[in-house]
Amino acid sequence: ENQRYPEMQSIPMTVLINPEIELLTSEMESGWEGCLSVPGMRGLVPRYRQIRYRGFDQNGKKIEREAEGFHARVVQHELDHLNGILYPQRIEDMRMFGFEQELAGETDSA
Repeated sequence: ENQRYPEMQSIPMTVLINPEIELLTSEMESGWEGCLSVPGMRGLVPRYRQIRYRGFDQNGKKIEREAEGFHARVVQHELDHLNGILYPQRIEDMRMFGFEQELAGETDSA
């Protein structure tokens, strides 16, 4: 169960060494993201909707999976970290980036 995003699908804990991503569609969707590297903030980030990822687990066994939606978003977010990219660098409209409490207040009044 995902305590941070309880409404989202469960994603299996995965160790992924030397990961690679293959896009299965050029379709993107925007979704709200946060990160412990940028505490207290949220932003609307575009990500590819459907991907295939591969790599190796901690025992050297090959892993290859397809993911879509939230699962695909999480994989892309985490692999960005390995490339020195944080989610705010992916935000296209910086008006959609801010403190969680302020964004929640705007959402509640809308």
